[in-house]
Amino acid sequence: MAHTIHVDVVSAEESIFSGEAEFVVLPGEMGELGIYPHHAPLMTHIKPGTVRLKIPNQEEEILVFVAGGILEVQPNLITVLADTAIRGKDLDEAKALEAMQRAEEARRSAKDKQEVALVEAELATLAAQLAAIRKLRKK
Repeated sequence: MAHTIHVDVVSAEESIFSGEAEFVVLPGEMGELGIYPHHAPLMTHIKPGTVRLKIPNQEEEILVFVAGGILEVQPNLITVLADTAIRGKDLDEAKALEAMQRAEEARRSAKDKQEVALVEAELATLAAQLAAIRKLRKK
């Protein structure tokens, strides 16, 4: 039997995943994190990107796009509290590209540094979402 760790991925809107995983990979504040069962306790910010969950007895990993949030790791529990989380299968490339175009237009018409910073943060999130979509398509 494989060693597993319980994982909960939740957003403000809903629970995205709750179950056992052999390992989890996600975009931490200082780079990509790989977490296995019995990992040392850890708490960090999550950057926009893809959470990969390796489920026991399942060849395909589960992919979840997160737009930031907090990660808490305990030896037998991983909790991902995402600002926004979308199941990989629910990602829509056309909508993401359309949102990217709107954000580019907003950046061109931004009038001050704060507005530019907000739009650039949105663009970074959308770029991470498009990367997640492309990663999912490759599988």
